[in-house]
Amino acid sequence: MYAVIKTGGKQYRVKAGDLLVVEKLDGEPGANVAFGEVLMLGEGEAVTLGAPTVEGASVSATLIETRKGEKVKIFKKIRRQGYRRTRGHRQTESVLRVTAIEGAGKSEKWDGTVDLTPKAVLDARARNLKIDAPAPLAAPAAKPAKAADAEAAPAEAKPAKKAAAPKAAAPKAEAGEKKAAPKKAAAKKTEKDAE
Repeated sequence: MYAVIKTGGKQYRVKAGDLLVVEKLDGEPGANVAFGEVLMLGEGEAVTLGAPTVEGASVSATLIETRKGEKVKIFKKIRRQGYRRTRGHRQTESVLRVTAIEGAGKSEKWDGTVDLTPKAVLDARARNLKIDAPAPLAAPAAKPAKAADAEAAPAEAKPAKKAAAPKAAAPKAEAGEKKAAPKKAAAKKTEKDAE
């Protein structure tokens, strides 16, 4: 059994168990979403068309995540005028798992479990990257014994940093004197120059 639903100004053909990416919908991950705007129901050769929607038909889904989609680049140019502008845009979208289709005296449900793992985590797993999962909120842990001992020790007991060695003082020229240019070594005379 399949259905054609309308959401976000677009139409989607869905079956129970399908993963669907639509325009942004309100709700937290794990929330149930119901689509009442079912335009068509079908099962094999039997098709029920709505005018404009099928009466009493609905499609249920579970919201998995709301994320930003792929980046779209907007490039403008006017030739021979030196005008170029580049902008980017990422549309927000919701990912849904269709769980049930009901209508025209028939219903179909999906028996699987909905996994709420976001796409970013799945992509990281596919590339064998380490995933930093947020830690649950808890009371601050006690400091380790070594860290507590280091803080308890007086500041004088810590080794002091070595002082930098003083640089050799260059003789300073007095205000009226000019600095002499370094002398150049005399060029060696050759036999031809001597003649």
